[in-house]
Amino acid sequence: MGTLHDLTPNAADGTPYPLAQHRGQVVLIVNVASKCGFTPQYAGLEALWRRHRARGLVVLGFPCNQFGAQEPGSAAEIAGFCDLTYGVSFPILAKVAVNGSQADPVFSHLTQAKPGLLGSRPVKWNFTKFLVGRDGRVIARYAPQTKPEALEADVAAALAEPAP
Repeated sequence: MGTLHDLTPNAADGTPYPLAQHRGQVVLIVNVASKCGFTPQYAGLEALWRRHRARGLVVLGFPCNQFGAQEPGSAAEIAGFCDLTYGVSFPILAKVAVNGSQADPVFSHLTQAKPGLLGSRPVKWNFTKFLVGRDGRVIARYAPQTKPEALEADVAAALAEPAP
């Protein structure tokens, strides 16, 4: 298994978004949805990103419609909602599947590298979070109910690690 930096998902506009551009940065990847009970976490994710982006944190949102059809919108609708409702300025990428045979390679990689509770691999719901170190290796996986504020210490520790 390589690192996250070896993968290239699509940006919201469908163009390639090489994760190699984040080599040397700490990346928080979240499967997001606009009509979920956890959607208010967008505010916490934005705050975390604003506090730490100058030190090398990148937050990447991957919209997903696999859980209760809670992300039905187009890329433009999702971007508009995130901006107008939560002031999101971190990158929101193309809508993806996170589980099953159509799972985006990013989430296949993440769930293989960091299984969930009792070793289960599938993402259980929207707003599952994965923290990736500067070297592209997955450090931690967080449940949907884990608020972004609770990641503060782990993000700070990852940012304190030297770049490879």
